[in-house]
Amino acid sequence: MPVIKEGSVRVDLVGGTLDLEPINLILPNVVTLNVATGLKAKVRLEKNSLDGVEIISQDYNKTYRYYSSDFNQENLYSSDFFQEMTFICQILDLFEINSNLQVTLSSGAPAGSGLGGSSAMGVTLYSALCEFYGRAFDLNEAVLKVKATEGRILNQGIPGYQDYFPALAGGVLCIKGEAGKLVYEQLFTPQLKEWLESHVTLVYSGLSRDSGINNWEVYKGFFDKNPRIRAALTEIAKISHQAYQALKKQDYPELARLISEEGEARRQLAPNIAPVGIENLISKLSDQFSSLGFKMCGAGGGGCFILTHKPKDQAKIKELVQNFGMEILDFCVDDPIQYP
Repeated sequence: MPVIKEGSVRVDLVGGTLDLEPINLILPNVVTLNVATGLKAKVRLEKNSLDGVEIISQDYNKTYRYYSSDFNQENLYSSDFFQEMTFICQILDLFEINSNLQVTLSSGAPAGSGLGGSSAMGVTLYSALCEFYGRAFDLNEAVLKVKATEGRILNQGIPGYQDYFPALAGGVLCIKGEAGKLVYEQLFTPQLKEWLESHVTLVYSGLSRDSGINNWEVYKGFFDKNPRIRAALTEIAKISHQAYQALKKQDYPELARLISEEGEARRQLAPNIAPVGIENLISKLSDQFSSLGFKMCGAGGGGCFILTHKPKDQAKIKELVQNFGMEILDFCVDDPIQYP
Protein backbone atom coordinates (compact mmCIF):
# COMPACT_ATOMS: atom_id res chain seq x y z
CA MET A 1 0.00 0.00 0.00
CA PRO A 2 1.26 3.52 -0.74
CA VAL A 3 2.15 5.85 2.11
CA ILE A 4 1.03 9.47 1.77
CA LYS A 5 2.30 12.17 4.14
CA GLU A 6 1.82 15.92 4.37
CA GLY A 7 3.86 18.43 6.38
CA SER A 8 3.18 22.13 6.90
CA VAL A 9 5.54 24.83 5.73
CA ARG A 10 5.96 27.51 8.36
CA VAL A 11 5.52 31.21 8.83
CA ASP A 12 7.95 32.55 11.41
CA LEU A 13 6.34 35.12 13.69
CA VAL A 14 9.42 36.15 15.67
CA GLY A 15 12.87 34.83 16.46
CA GLY A 16 14.09 33.61 13.10
CA THR A 17 17.91 33.56 12.73
CA LEU A 18 18.10 32.93 16.48
CA ASP A 19 17.77 29.24 15.58
CA LEU A 20 21.39 29.15 14.39
CA GLU A 21 23.71 27.27 16.74
CA PRO A 22 25.45 28.39 18.91
CA ILE A 23 23.88 31.88 18.69
CA ASN A 24 20.86 30.33 20.40
CA LEU A 25 23.09 29.38 23.34
CA ILE A 26 24.98 32.69 23.56
CA LEU A 27 22.07 35.14 23.70
CA PRO A 28 19.75 34.86 26.71
CA ASN A 29 16.14 33.61 26.63
CA VAL A 30 16.24 32.64 22.96
CA VAL A 31 12.95 31.38 21.50
CA THR A 32 11.58 31.16 17.98
CA LEU A 33 7.82 31.33 17.44
CA ASN A 34 6.30 30.03 14.25
CA VAL A 35 3.08 28.77 12.74
CA ALA A 36 2.37 25.57 10.80
CA THR A 37 0.32 26.68 7.81
CA GLY A 38 -2.16 25.02 5.50
CA LEU A 39 0.51 25.16 2.77
CA LYS A 40 1.72 21.56 2.67
CA ALA A 41 4.73 19.65 1.45
CA LYS A 42 3.38 16.33 0.15
CA VAL A 43 5.07 12.95 -0.25
CA ARG A 44 3.72 9.72 -1.74
CA LEU A 45 5.75 6.50 -1.55
CA GLU A 46 4.96 3.24 -3.30
CA LYS A 47 6.77 0.13 -4.43
CA ASN A 48 7.88 -0.40 -8.02
CA SER A 49 9.91 -3.02 -9.88
CA LEU A 50 12.79 -0.72 -10.84
CA ASP A 51 16.33 -1.62 -9.81
CA GLY A 52 16.56 1.92 -8.61
CA VAL A 53 14.39 4.85 -7.56
CA GLU A 54 11.91 6.92 -9.55
CA ILE A 55 11.28 10.46 -8.25
CA ILE A 56 8.35 12.44 -9.62
CA SER A 57 8.68 16.14 -8.81
CA GLN A 58 5.45 18.07 -9.25
CA ASP A 59 7.34 21.32 -8.58
CA TYR A 60 9.73 20.78 -11.48
CA ASN A 61 7.13 18.86 -13.54
CA LYS A 62 9.79 16.23 -14.18
CA THR A 63 10.48 12.55 -13.48
CA TYR A 64 13.95 11.41 -12.41
CA ARG A 65 15.13 7.78 -12.57
CA TYR A 66 18.25 6.55 -10.81
CA TYR A 67 19.65 3.02 -10.72
CA SER A 68 20.75 1.41 -7.48
CA SER A 69 24.38 1.61 -8.64
CA ASP A 70 24.04 5.40 -8.85
CA PHE A 71 23.72 5.62 -5.07
CA ASN A 72 27.43 5.61 -4.32
CA GLN A 73 29.37 8.01 -2.13
CA GLU A 74 30.97 9.84 -5.04
CA ASN A 75 27.59 10.69 -6.57
CA LEU A 76 25.83 11.36 -3.28
CA TYR A 77 28.43 13.81 -2.03
CA SER A 78 28.50 15.74 -5.29
CA SER A 79 25.77 18.16 -6.29
CA ASP A 80 26.45 17.42 -9.96
CA PHE A 81 25.01 13.92 -10.38
CA PHE A 82 21.59 14.12 -8.68
CA GLN A 83 21.42 17.93 -9.14
CA GLU A 84 18.11 19.30 -7.74
CA MET A 85 17.28 15.85 -6.32
CA THR A 86 20.49 15.64 -4.25
CA PHE A 87 18.67 16.46 -0.98
CA ILE A 88 16.02 13.80 -1.63
CA CYS A 89 18.57 11.15 -2.58
CA GLN A 90 20.72 11.85 0.47
CA ILE A 91 17.67 11.38 2.71
CA LEU A 92 16.98 8.06 0.96
CA ASP A 93 20.60 7.15 1.67
CA LEU A 94 20.03 7.74 5.40
CA PHE A 95 17.79 4.66 5.17
CA GLU A 96 20.15 2.86 2.73
CA ILE A 97 17.34 2.78 0.16
CA ASN A 98 18.27 2.66 -3.53
CA SER A 99 15.74 0.44 -5.33
CA ASN A 100 12.09 -0.62 -5.80
CA LEU A 101 10.69 2.75 -4.81
CA GLN A 102 8.66 5.50 -6.45
CA VAL A 103 8.63 8.91 -4.71
CA THR A 104 6.18 11.67 -5.66
CA LEU A 105 6.86 15.12 -4.22
CA SER A 106 5.43 18.63 -4.07
CA SER A 107 6.82 21.34 -1.81
CA GLY A 108 3.64 23.32 -1.06
CA ALA A 109 5.41 26.70 -1.22
CA PRO A 110 6.69 28.89 -4.06
CA ALA A 111 10.40 28.61 -4.82
CA GLY A 112 12.45 31.06 -2.77
CA SER A 113 9.44 31.97 -0.62
CA GLY A 114 11.32 32.05 2.68
CA LEU A 115 8.82 29.63 4.22
CA GLY A 116 11.19 26.69 4.64
CA GLY A 117 9.57 24.56 1.92
CA SER A 118 12.62 22.38 1.28
CA SER A 119 13.07 21.69 4.99
CA ALA A 120 9.40 20.76 5.36
CA MET A 121 9.75 18.45 2.37
CA GLY A 122 12.83 16.82 3.87
CA VAL A 123 11.32 15.92 7.24
CA THR A 124 8.01 14.90 5.65
CA LEU A 125 9.90 12.48 3.41
CA TYR A 126 11.84 11.19 6.43
CA SER A 127 8.59 10.57 8.32
CA ALA A 128 7.02 8.85 5.30
CA LEU A 129 10.06 6.57 4.88
CA CYS A 130 9.85 5.53 8.52
CA GLU A 131 6.22 4.51 8.08
CA PHE A 132 6.74 2.86 4.69
CA TYR A 133 9.61 0.68 5.88
CA GLY A 134 8.33 0.09 9.41
CA ARG A 135 11.12 2.03 11.12
CA ALA A 136 10.71 3.69 14.51
CA PHE A 137 10.15 7.44 14.22
CA ASP A 138 11.65 9.98 16.61
CA LEU A 139 10.85 13.64 15.97
CA ASN A 140 14.11 15.09 17.30
CA GLU A 141 16.18 12.51 15.46
CA ALA A 142 14.34 13.36 12.24
CA VAL A 143 15.03 17.08 12.69
CA LEU A 144 18.70 16.63 13.50
CA LYS A 145 19.40 14.18 10.65
CA VAL A 146 17.51 16.13 7.98
CA LYS A 147 18.99 19.45 9.17
CA ALA A 148 22.50 18.02 8.95
CA THR A 149 21.79 16.65 5.48
CA GLU A 150 20.41 19.96 4.25
CA GLY A 151 23.36 21.86 5.72
CA ARG A 152 25.76 19.64 3.82
CA ILE A 153 23.93 20.28 0.54
CA LEU A 154 23.46 24.04 1.00
CA ASN A 155 27.17 24.39 1.82
CA GLN A 156 26.58 27.96 3.06
CA GLY A 157 27.09 27.64 6.78
CA ILE A 158 24.89 26.02 9.40
CA PRO A 159 21.10 25.94 8.75
CA GLY A 160 18.61 26.91 11.42
CA TYR A 161 16.36 24.35 13.07
CA GLN A 162 13.00 26.12 13.15
CA ASP A 163 11.80 25.11 9.66
CA TYR A 164 11.55 21.39 10.42
CA PHE A 165 9.29 21.31 13.46
CA PRO A 166 6.02 22.69 12.01
CA ALA A 167 5.90 19.93 9.38
CA LEU A 168 6.07 17.31 12.12
CA ALA A 169 4.24 18.97 15.02
CA GLY A 170 1.75 21.40 13.43
CA GLY A 171 0.06 24.19 15.38
CA VAL A 172 1.79 27.24 16.82
CA LEU A 173 5.21 26.47 18.22
CA CYS A 174 7.77 27.90 20.58
CA ILE A 175 11.09 26.28 19.65
CA LYS A 176 14.12 26.44 21.92
CA GLY A 177 17.65 25.24 21.36
CA GLU A 178 19.33 24.00 24.50
CA ALA A 179 22.77 22.51 24.95
CA GLY A 180 22.69 19.14 23.21
CA LYS A 181 18.97 19.13 22.36
CA LEU A 182 16.08 20.91 20.69
CA VAL A 183 12.74 21.30 22.42
CA TYR A 184 9.39 22.68 21.34
CA GLU A 185 6.26 23.79 23.14
CA GLN A 186 2.82 23.64 21.52
CA LEU A 187 0.94 26.93 21.98
CA PHE A 188 -2.01 26.30 19.66
CA THR A 189 -5.52 27.20 20.77
CA PRO A 190 -8.64 27.67 18.59
CA GLN A 191 -8.79 31.29 19.79
CA LEU A 192 -5.19 31.94 18.72
CA LYS A 193 -5.84 30.33 15.33
CA GLU A 194 -8.86 32.57 14.76
CA TRP A 195 -6.95 35.68 15.84
CA LEU A 196 -3.92 34.99 13.65
CA GLU A 197 -5.98 34.24 10.55
CA SER A 198 -7.92 37.50 10.88
CA HIS A 199 -4.96 39.72 11.83
CA VAL A 200 -2.17 38.36 9.57
CA THR A 201 -1.85 38.41 5.77
CA LEU A 202 0.84 36.36 4.03
CA VAL A 203 2.30 37.83 0.84
CA TYR A 204 4.61 36.28 -1.77
CA SER A 205 6.60 39.05 -3.40
CA GLY A 206 7.97 36.97 -6.28
CA LEU A 207 11.37 38.58 -5.69
CA SER A 208 14.42 36.34 -5.69
CA ARG A 209 16.25 35.52 -2.48
CA ASP A 210 18.97 33.24 -1.09
CA SER A 211 18.39 32.45 2.57
CA GLY A 212 21.73 30.67 2.91
CA ILE A 213 23.70 33.76 1.92
CA ASN A 214 21.75 36.09 4.19
CA ASN A 215 22.04 33.67 7.11
CA TRP A 216 25.75 33.26 6.55
CA GLU A 217 26.35 37.03 6.40
CA VAL A 218 24.52 37.48 9.70
CA TYR A 219 26.17 34.44 11.28
CA LYS A 220 29.64 35.56 10.27
CA GLY A 221 28.93 39.13 11.36
CA PHE A 222 27.79 37.94 14.79
CA PHE A 223 31.03 36.07 15.42
CA ASP A 224 33.13 38.81 13.87
CA LYS A 225 31.62 40.97 16.66
CA ASN A 226 29.93 43.30 14.18
CA PRO A 227 28.21 45.73 16.59
CA ARG A 228 25.20 46.38 14.34
CA ILE A 229 24.44 42.68 13.89
CA ARG A 230 25.10 41.87 17.56
CA ALA A 231 22.78 44.67 18.64
CA ALA A 232 20.04 43.66 16.19
CA LEU A 233 20.09 39.98 17.19
CA THR A 234 20.13 40.90 20.86
CA GLU A 235 17.07 43.09 20.29
CA ILE A 236 15.34 40.33 18.29
CA ALA A 237 16.00 37.88 21.14
CA LYS A 238 14.51 40.31 23.69
CA ILE A 239 11.42 40.99 21.54
CA SER A 240 10.90 37.28 20.82
CA HIS A 241 10.95 36.40 24.51
CA GLN A 242 8.42 39.17 25.17
CA ALA A 243 6.24 37.80 22.35
CA TYR A 244 6.39 34.34 23.93
CA GLN A 245 5.25 35.81 27.24
CA ALA A 246 2.43 37.70 25.49
CA LEU A 247 1.27 34.47 23.85
CA LYS A 248 1.27 32.65 27.17
CA LYS A 249 -0.91 35.45 28.58
CA GLN A 250 -3.12 35.42 25.46
CA ASP A 251 -2.33 39.11 25.00
CA TYR A 252 -2.74 39.07 21.24
CA PRO A 253 -2.65 42.84 20.59
CA GLU A 254 0.76 42.87 22.31
CA LEU A 255 1.83 39.95 20.12
CA ALA A 256 0.91 41.93 16.99
CA ARG A 257 2.91 44.92 18.20
CA LEU A 258 5.94 42.74 18.92
CA ILE A 259 5.80 40.98 15.53
CA SER A 260 6.02 44.39 13.87
CA GLU A 261 8.78 45.50 16.26
CA GLU A 262 10.75 42.35 15.52
CA GLY A 263 10.37 43.06 11.80
CA GLU A 264 11.88 46.51 12.28
CA ALA A 265 14.82 45.10 14.27
CA ARG A 266 15.38 42.46 11.56
CA ARG A 267 15.86 45.14 8.92
CA GLN A 268 19.00 46.20 10.80
CA LEU A 269 20.68 42.85 10.17
CA ALA A 270 21.54 43.45 6.51
CA PRO A 271 20.77 46.12 3.89
CA ASN A 272 18.90 43.67 1.63
CA ILE A 273 16.59 42.07 4.22
CA ALA A 274 13.62 43.95 2.68
CA PRO A 275 14.15 44.64 -1.05
CA VAL A 276 13.20 48.01 -2.55
CA GLY A 277 10.03 46.70 -4.18
CA ILE A 278 8.69 45.49 -0.84
CA GLU A 279 9.76 48.68 0.95
CA ASN A 280 7.81 50.71 -1.61
CA LEU A 281 4.68 48.66 -1.00
CA ILE A 282 4.98 48.98 2.78
CA SER A 283 5.42 52.73 2.48
CA LYS A 284 2.19 53.03 0.47
CA LEU A 285 0.23 50.75 2.82
CA SER A 286 1.50 52.54 5.92
CA ASP A 287 0.13 55.80 4.59
CA GLN A 288 -3.37 54.29 4.60
CA PHE A 289 -3.34 51.91 7.57
CA SER A 290 -1.93 53.32 10.79
CA SER A 291 -1.96 49.95 12.59
CA LEU A 292 -0.05 48.10 9.85
CA GLY A 293 2.87 45.89 10.91
CA PHE A 294 5.43 44.26 8.60
CA LYS A 295 7.94 41.44 8.90
CA MET A 296 10.00 39.53 6.35
CA CYS A 297 9.76 35.74 6.54
CA GLY A 298 12.84 33.60 7.02
CA ALA A 299 16.20 35.23 6.37
CA GLY A 300 14.63 37.94 4.22
CA GLY A 301 15.99 39.28 0.98
CA GLY A 302 12.79 38.57 -0.94
CA GLY A 303 10.32 35.74 -0.90
CA CYS A 304 7.45 36.14 1.55
CA PHE A 305 6.49 38.62 4.23
CA ILE A 306 3.63 39.01 6.65
CA LEU A 307 1.46 42.03 7.38
CA THR A 308 -0.34 42.50 10.69
CA HIS A 309 -3.47 44.63 10.69
CA LYS A 310 -6.99 45.10 12.00
CA PRO A 311 -9.48 42.49 10.69
CA LYS A 312 -11.61 45.19 9.05
CA ASP A 313 -8.61 46.27 6.92
CA GLN A 314 -7.71 42.80 5.63
CA ALA A 315 -9.77 42.78 2.43
CA LYS A 316 -8.57 46.23 1.34
CA ILE A 317 -4.95 45.40 2.13
CA LYS A 318 -5.16 42.22 0.04
CA GLU A 319 -6.61 44.18 -2.86
CA LEU A 320 -3.82 46.78 -2.73
CA VAL A 321 -1.10 44.12 -2.47
CA GLN A 322 -2.44 42.37 -5.57
CA ASN A 323 -2.64 45.69 -7.42
CA PHE A 324 1.08 46.02 -6.63
CA GLY A 325 1.74 42.78 -8.54
CA MET A 326 2.32 40.55 -5.52
CA GLU A 327 0.50 37.35 -4.58
CA ILE A 328 -1.63 36.67 -1.50
CA LEU A 329 -0.98 33.18 -0.10
CA ASP A 330 -3.58 31.34 1.93
CA PHE A 331 -2.73 31.80 5.61
CA CYS A 332 -4.45 29.06 7.56
CA VAL A 333 -3.06 27.84 10.90
CA ASP A 334 -2.82 24.04 10.87
CA ASP A 335 -3.93 21.92 13.80
CA PRO A 336 -1.34 20.26 16.06
CA ILE A 337 -0.16 16.74 15.23
CA GLN A 338 -0.32 14.22 18.04
CA TYR A 339 2.26 11.44 18.22
CA PRO A 340 1.74 8.24 20.22
